[in-house]
Amino acid sequence: MFNAPVLVLNQNYEPLNVCDIRRAFTLLGADKAELLERNHQVIHTPTLAIAAPSVIRLIYLVKRPRPRVKLSRREVFARDRHTCQYCGATSRDLTIDHITPKHRGGRHEWENLVAACRNCNHRKGSKTLAEARMALLREPRAPRADVRYLFGSYLADEQNDPWRSYLFLSDARS
Repeated sequence: MFNAPVLVLNQNYEPLNVCDIRRAFTLLGADKAELLERNHQVIHTPTLAIAAPSVIRLIYLVKRPRPRVKLSRREVFARDRHTCQYCGATSRDLTIDHITPKHRGGRHEWENLVAACRNCNHRKGSKTLAEARMALLREPRAPRADVRYLFGSYLADEQNDPWRSYLFLSDARS
């Protein structure tokens, strides 16, 4: 019951994170947050019945670094739209290629990783792009962590639909 998600907004209404109902009540009780939306659940105490919070806003501004997309195979494939970055073939059977090979000082980071089909990855092997006489279709960059990346998994639950207006998403489910 206390594990239901609550959207936490910064003072400027920027979405910060998600906490549980227990943490939300703690922030509300300490006057560190204000209630913006109520949940479908009702919390019963011996003397009260309280509607659980769904969206709260902090009273003070929290400065934080920009969230980043975690580097993983799945995210590299999603960034590259499941397309080989050398020949343009679209497939679900892709590999990850280091543009500058690791043994030549290439790092395991967004700007050095691309999706490649098996043929192109094999053809390039442990060579640089110039040595393999290959070119990239697009320069790889780290993707931005958008609202859908950060909070999309919570939006699948209809009970969190009130969050959409605070996440600047339309009411239409997408």
